[in-house]
Parts: sequence; structure tokens; C-alpha cells
Amino acid sequence: MSMLSLRTPSLPAIAFFGVLFLFFFQLLADFVAAIYAFGLLETGIPFELITILVLFSPVVHIFLRSDPPPILAYILAKLVLMSRVIEVLLDPRGSLVVSGIGVACFLLLLPLILWDLGRKQDREAIAAMSIGLILALALSVLFRTLGSGQDISTEGWWQLIGWVLAILAGAASVHLSIVEEYKPDVPEPLFMPSPTKRRLRLVGLSIGLMTAFVLLYFVFTSPQVLSRWSAVDYRIILPVMMAMVALWTWIVLMRQEILRWVTPAIVLLWNALFVVALALTVYVYQVAFPADSMAYPLAAASLSWFHHIPLLLTLVLFPIILLDFTLLTDEIVINFPSIKDLGIGFSLASLFLLVMIFAHVFTTTYDYIPVVGPLFRDKFWLVHLFAGIVLFLAMLLAYRRVRELPLLRMPDQIALILTASVAGVAAFAVLVALLVSASPASAATQGNSLKVLTYNIQQGYSADGLKNYDGQIALMREMDANIIGLQESDTARIAGGNSDVVRYFADKLDMHSYYGPSTVTGTFGIALLSDYSIEQPRTHFLYSEGEQVAVIEAEITVGEQDYTVFVTHLGNGGPMIQQEQFLELVEGKENVIAMGDWNFRPHEEQYALTTALLDDTWTLKWPEWEDDEGQNPQKRKIDYIFVTPDIRVLDAEFVDDPASDHPAVSATIWW
Repeated sequence: MSMLSLRTPSLPAIAFFGVLFLFFFQLLADFVAAIYAFGLLETGIPFELITILVLFSPVVHIFLRSDPPPILAYILAKLVLMSRVIEVLLDPRGSLVVSGIGVACFLLLLPLILWDLGRKQDREAIAAMSIGLILALALSVLFRTLGSGQDISTEGWWQLIGWVLAILAGAASVHLSIVEEYKPDVPEPLFMPSPTKRRLRLVGLSIGLMTAFVLLYFVFTSPQVLSRWSAVDYRIILPVMMAMVALWTWIVLMRQEILRWVTPAIVLLWNALFVVALALTVYVYQVAFPADSMAYPLAAASLSWFHHIPLLLTLVLFPIILLDFTLLTDEIVINFPSIKDLGIGFSLASLFLLVMIFAHVFTTTYDYIPVVGPLFRDKFWLVHLFAGIVLFLAMLLAYRRVRELPLLRMPDQIALILTASVAGVAAFAVLVALLVSASPASAATQGNSLKVLTYNIQQGYSADGLKNYDGQIALMREMDANIIGLQESDTARIAGGNSDVVRYFADKLDMHSYYGPSTVTGTFGIALLSDYSIEQPRTHFLYSEGEQVAVIEAEITVGEQDYTVFVTHLGNGGPMIQQEQFLELVEGKENVIAMGDWNFRPHEEQYALTTALLDDTWTLKWPEWEDDEGQNPQKRKIDYIFVTPDIRVLDAEFVDDPASDHPAVSATIWW
């Protein structure tokens, strides 16, 4: 029995695979982010972590005693499409369940498709899948760009995009005929490896194919991730990456003769260079944290243009992942795989996916993971190096067939339409990045006051665990602050769904922004937004035995007034050594505004030490701690705005709003 007949790759087939792969990346991103959200709220290992077992859905294929029924692939495909459009409507718990179902269905569906193509030896369908993957990548980047750092197709009326794509993919699947009986027209080769060797080979190829998905998911479907690694402007990274996407599409559709120059040796060399470039891209921005506490506060090293060369090489070389996907898929298909062998291969590939997800998340949450967690501290670079090495090793099984690379054979007009479509999406994404990015005008000083706000946004989640970017923006707009310090804003990684909340806020509020510690360092995310230009921004690190802690320092000029602004988030309990080191940074400076989540309370020693040098803006306005509305936050206050004694405070607010699990704390200073 047969699943899909794709003997004549066409626009419907490409559209189907494009949407299918796009939805897989989106579902996987939301699934992992939802699990992390529960851990974030519980500050521990959530019970919901058990849902990760859906990744092992391919194990079902191992126990099938007969060929799968023809309708199964269509049912699974429809479930993937339906899961995507439904899960964005739900709360984190509902999203966790439905996105998990969608991911499980995709992981069941992919082996079925490869098994069917292997029975038909339909290698041109592999080319259609490859073009579909390119289209999925381009659309993912476009949606992230339109949403200023988050996928716009998950928000409000923009969710209609998902419905339109699901309907399009559903209609396209109608053109993929069901064949009730399998009639092979391609005989198996006379000389085949033993079943054991073939099974082991398929395991390696399956893991390699999953690694291609992993690397695209970790980095390239959301290139703002690279921006937060490197502090290089997203508007520089995006054009380079999208130019390579458009160029690769042009080559595989319009200039296929160029691929004749790609030899097996070139494939291996290209892979090796990419792995090295990717690992160096992370490693260059990693900080070598000294074990000696006396080495802190530690200033983040200044990087020159030379340090960004690995990043540029990674962007230029990354299309090798797309080539690898084609070669690995082709190698699987030509081995006439059984559904059981593919079940084994993709079960182990799913295990690899799970390991890579845990490894990536543990580089940030190591302090909350018993025993194994500390092993991942400062190992962000190693996670990506390991993934790259696995892909390289898998390619040792497939690189020789590059001379027989499956390519689309279609009329020039259709090829031109496809190429122009991908290039158009790429160009539009670059244009959108320029149009939606914050472009704050030079703020004019109005009157003689300045409003400052510190806000721990809990990764963009509300107090009850709902994703709440817009609710938090509404609060910030209502507070109408000129300078905003953000904490727990490190969302541009898979734990945060690869969404860039700082860029989102900066674009929507039209403010200057600076995100301090690189996300590769595993710190609490801290950021500074300002109506006024942020001058000389720099990052310092404080000593930590648990989660790594950083401090932003910058100069902001308001009229004729110069201020040194600090933003920080201390570790759990506000360790004394961290506060002492922070005060070293402040000592001797004038016009200091220091804000953040300090994790100590007013009755503790750290507070007394701090107020010996700085003033708490709350007690400057409300010496008895109770404001004019009868609110007294003394017993639960850990978020503060401190200033040097030369600064006068006109007002102070403590807004306990459910938009986050922390209050928004503001102070209005005047001169």
C-alpha cells in the first residue's frame, strides 16, 4: 500500500512541503517554549516535562506488523496543519498539548513519506521537499521580521496567515494521489548491504536529517538569535542571510549546471568549514569567567570587526544545511528502507533531538538542574559544535552521491516563478526589517523632569503564565517612562521560542535599545530602552556561584543633564558579594540611576549597604513607606530604583499589575 504519489513534482507538492516544514518549526518552537514556561513559573523541573515523550512517536513504526494504510499519511498531515492553527489560540497548557500532538504527527509522517518514496524510488519528489524546506525557511524569517522579533502569525488577526497556509497545504495535498496498490517499477539493486548494515546506515542518515532540522531550528529560522549572540544589528545579519537563501534557490532551480562543480570533496570541506565557523561564532562571544571572585566586576571585552568574521562565514556557508538535507534524504530513499527500519532510525533521531533541546536549555538553567546541570555552564558553544559534528559525520554516509543530486525538472517559467517567489520573500523581509525597526527621533527635553521605570517582564509572561508581550507594552505605555530597564528578557533562544522581546518592545515603543549580556553567556537577560540616545553602553559581569549575573552601564544625556544608568538582575537572594561588586562600579560616579531586580528586601543587609551610598527613590518620596493611596510595599519589595544623593525625586510608583509576576517600579526625578 502506498502513501503519497509524487512522481511529478509540482507547485502543489512544493507548497505542501513548504507549509509542512514551516509548521513543524513553529510547532516545535512553541512546544519547547510552553514547557519552559511551566518551569519558569515553578522555578524547577515541571511535571509537564513528561510531554516531551511525544518526540518518540516514531517508535510506533517499529511495531507495525503490516504496511501502514494509505490514508494514514493524509490523516497525519491534516493533524499537523490543524495543530498549528489551533495551538496559537490556547493558553500555555493547551498550546503545550496541541503543539506536542502536531510535533508527534510530523515525526510520524516524515518516515512514512520517506518509506513511500523509497518504494517508488521517486527522487524528484526529494527535490520538491528540498525546495519546500527553502520556502519554509524564508517564510519563517519573514514572519519573525514582520513581528519585530516574534512570529506575527501567532498574534491577533495575523493568525489568519496560519489558516490560509493550512488551507493552501490542504488543497495542495489533494493533488498528491493515493495509490491503493504498490506496483514497483524500479527493481532493488542486485547488491545490497546486509540488513544489519543497512539498518545502521539508516540510523546514521536519520540522525543526520534530524540534525539539519535542529540547526535550522536553533539558529536560522529566527536570525535574531544571531543578533543577540553577537550584538550585531539584525538589519545587517538579515540581508546577508536572505541573500544566501535567494542565491541557493536560484542555483538549484535556474543554474543547476553550477552544481556540477560541487564534488564530494567540496561537500565535506563545505561542511567542515561551516561547523568550524558556527562553533567559532558562538565561542567568540562566550566569556571566559574566572573562578576567582576577586576578578569581578568583570568588564565584557570589546570586540572589533575581526571577531565578527566567523559570523559572516556562518551566514555565507549555512546553505550547506539545505544541500545536506537533500543528500541525506536521497540516501535514505535509495536504500529502499522498510517502515520498521525507519521507525528505529527516527526513534533514535528523536532521542537526539531531545538531547539537543535539553543541552541547549541547560546552558541557561544549569543552576536549577541537579547533578548534570552545572556541566553545561558556559558550554553554549559546545552544544552547537556537537550538532555540527554529528551532521558532518552523517554526511560521510551521503556525500558521495552529490554528482547524482536530485533536482527539479520543470519548465523554465515555473522555475522562474519559484525563484522569484523566494527572492521576493527574502527582499520583502529585508525591507520590512528597515520599516518596522525603531527610529526614535532626538527626544526634546520637556520641562525639568525625567521618568524612569524598572520592570522584570518574566520572559514576557504574565503572573498567571500567559504570554503577554502586548499586556506588558500597554503597562509601559501607561507609565509613559523615558528610560526603562528590563530584566528576564533573554527570550531569543529556544526556551523563549526564539522570540526577541527586547526588539519587539523597542520597535513598538519607538525607543533606543541596548541588550547587554550576549545570550551565549547564559545570564539573566537585561536591557535598556530610552527615548534618548544610549551612549557608551557596556556590560559588566558579577561573580556568581549560581546563575551568571550581569550589569548594563550607559550614559544618557537629557537636555544639559548627564546620567549614568545601570540595569541589573542579581542572583537568587541578592548575594552580598554581587551587591558589593555592583557598588564598586557605582562608587565615585555622579548622577547615577541604578535600577533592577535586586532580589533582596529592605530589612536585609544588602539594602543597608546600598543605601549607605545611594538613595532609594521610594523612601525619598515616601519616607514612611506608605504612598498617598495607602500602599506599603516594604515587606515584598525586591525591585528598586536607586539614585545618588544629588538627584531629587518628584514621585515614585509601585504598580502591582498581573502583566508580569513582578511589579513595575517607577520614579520621576527632577532638576
